[in-house]
Amino acid sequence: QGYTSFWNDCISSGLRGGILIELALRGRIRLEPLSIRKKRLLESKVLLKSDAPTGDVLLDETLRHIKATESAETVQTWIELLTGETWNPFKLQYQLRNVRERIAKALVEKGILTTEKQNFLLFDMTTHPVSNATEKQRLVKKLQESMLERWVNDPHRMDRRTLALLVLAHSSDVLENIFASLADDKYNVAMNRTKDLLDMDPEVEAAKARGTEMIWAVLAAFNK
Repeated sequence: QGYTSFWNDCISSGLRGGILIELALRGRIRLEPLSIRKKRLLESKVLLKSDAPTGDVLLDETLRHIKATESAETVQTWIELLTGETWNPFKLQYQLRNVRERIAKALVEKGILTTEKQNFLLFDMTTHPVSNATEKQRLVKKLQESMLERWVNDPHRMDRRTLALLVLAHSSDVLENIFASLADDKYNVAMNRTKDLLDMDPEVEAAKARGTEMIWAVLAAFNK
């Protein structure tokens, strides 16, 4: 369609959670090490690991914000700061602005989306419909197969990006869209397995495997 649902108020924060996960997967940030970490993931601070640019505008802007903070903040606090949902006027400068539009324009440049004008009753709006559905279908199929044909029943044997995408789809309230094209029986299996995965204790799972702590911390922040 070219635009996100007007009724979905989770996508903005979900995208910020995705940015934190991506920075962690690229080795730019990490959570406090287990040796000094407090009991809860939600209390663990995000630490700068490397300020080397990633080449992505949104990731690098977030990286500069994390580097500029005088005191380290938690994952949940960073999601709030990056979305602008903070009561502290001195921290409004950490807000990432126009994230959806900037991501859409980047996808236009890659040939995945296109740009159109649509009329919504009283006003015209620039939208970015899918022009090349192949990439979207590949991504949806990958996630569907991870819950069906390639189901391993263990998050630590899953590809980290696949796990992250499932967590972020849940956090952004678009999880059902991934499985909507499945037959009823497969839809129920996929949703039930995903629910079992998302119902796991982030504290326990983060302690089991290095490299996934940020994914579980983001899930913990959205499950709070």
